[in-house]
Amino acid sequence: MNTHEALLAELQAQRGKLKQGGGAERIAAQHAKGKYTARERITRLVDEGSFQEVDAFMMQQGSQMPGDAVVTGFGKVNGRIVALYAQDFTILGGSFSEIQGAKVAKIMDLALQSGVPVIGLNDSVGARIQEGIHSLGAYAELFWRNTQASGVIPQISVMLGPCAGGSVYSPALTDFVIMTQGSHMFITGPEVIKAVTHEEVDLETLGGSDVHTSVSGVAHFATANEDEALTLTRKLLSYLPSNHAEPPPAVKPTDDPWRMDAALNSIVPTDPSMAYDMKQVITHIFDEDSFLEIQAAYAPNAIIGLARLHGQVVGIVAQQPDVLAGVIDINASDKIARFVRFCDAFNIPLVTFVDSPGFMPGLAQEYGGIIRHGAKIVYAYAEATVPKISVVTRKAYGGAYIVMSSKYIRTDLVFAWPTAEIAVMGAEGAVNVLYRKQLQRLEDPQAEQERLVAEYRQKFATPYVPAAHGYVDDIVVPAETRPRLIAALELLRNKRVSSPAKKHGIMPV
Repeated sequence: MNTHEALLAELQAQRGKLKQGGGAERIAAQHAKGKYTARERITRLVDEGSFQEVDAFMMQQGSQMPGDAVVTGFGKVNGRIVALYAQDFTILGGSFSEIQGAKVAKIMDLALQSGVPVIGLNDSVGARIQEGIHSLGAYAELFWRNTQASGVIPQISVMLGPCAGGSVYSPALTDFVIMTQGSHMFITGPEVIKAVTHEEVDLETLGGSDVHTSVSGVAHFATANEDEALTLTRKLLSYLPSNHAEPPPAVKPTDDPWRMDAALNSIVPTDPSMAYDMKQVITHIFDEDSFLEIQAAYAPNAIIGLARLHGQVVGIVAQQPDVLAGVIDINASDKIARFVRFCDAFNIPLVTFVDSPGFMPGLAQEYGGIIRHGAKIVYAYAEATVPKISVVTRKAYGGAYIVMSSKYIRTDLVFAWPTAEIAVMGAEGAVNVLYRKQLQRLEDPQAEQERLVAEYRQKFATPYVPAAHGYVDDIVVPAETRPRLIAALELLRNKRVSSPAKKHGIMPV
């Protein structure tokens, strides 16, 4: 064998060792849990043959573990470049070390400089305790980069195992968190909680995917297994631009832009006390099978998600009359505001469907800061410079009307359906406030109250009064909503708005 052949053989042998991870026994243990190895996950995520590894042989001085406990590099997803890292649980439990931190920091720097999304495949027991401050410092470097990349390149965290302690803050700083069943995120483990509070709690109850997608709101999606999580990651990326300077990726339209579904004309009940499913409205209007709902289980009285309209990506915000009548509470406020800001950062037009009786009343909401949280929606919509279109389908009362992309906060086009009720408050409440004393003097006030309610609705709770003053741009036949939205987006595609020069605003977080 000549020298060149020997050198190439040695390189191949070293590459073979890398693929073995922590060894056959630990790989078998990973598989026994229904989990893939780091390299297997990457293979399933990226386009075939596209992955290019970076820092494969990097390791701590005196160590016998080339690459440490993470695989970093870049590849293609649906033909578009992404940067990624995958923690290797078969090597010291994927623990986060100084070297792992340096590798992840380098790939994040490359992603930011190149303007490509970064994806983290997380499966780690946490900081490598024996490294002390060096491991903690590595986390801090990661958090700093998450912050610098925020609003510049999309960041997606896929939780495929444990994520504990300070390590949870990196996923929390990213744009989307996808969790598999069996993955966990928590600050303090069950043992610490028991020692401090004397409460018994298991891992799933503490920080499982069900908890974080429905209660805490930390995670945006939950999947049954890793294959579903990686497939969902590919799908999510198909809606996102590579960076803040690009438009979101368009696809060739396959759905008729002039499609008008007559079912929309009667989908909203004429009785304002009756519920309906806003998701059906969305399904009828947007391109077929294109709606990707986000945080579906968290604050379900609000709906957010991505969809396509004539092949163009849009962000959807809506109330859900089928849950709590579509009232806006603290959690819904946070859910809406964060999504609006994400869409604005990445040039995704916003389409808002309004049907809300107002903000949630009650001491718990007041004490919890509904004023502060509701103000986040105002701030997010007012700050957003992307194309903004709203459709009032039914109730748009009081503060909820104002904050939900009304003309007052510079929404470009506001449409209303004939069923729209735009007023300070509902007709019944308004009559009780305005005519309470008058009604109390009557022996049988019910008939008079019904007359006054009908009169109030006719005079104030209609779309014609705001349309007369220009706060509604047009009252549309519901079935015509799809072509009207497509035409509006075509007009606004090259919208340019300059904001006042400043370092940044102070959002009421």
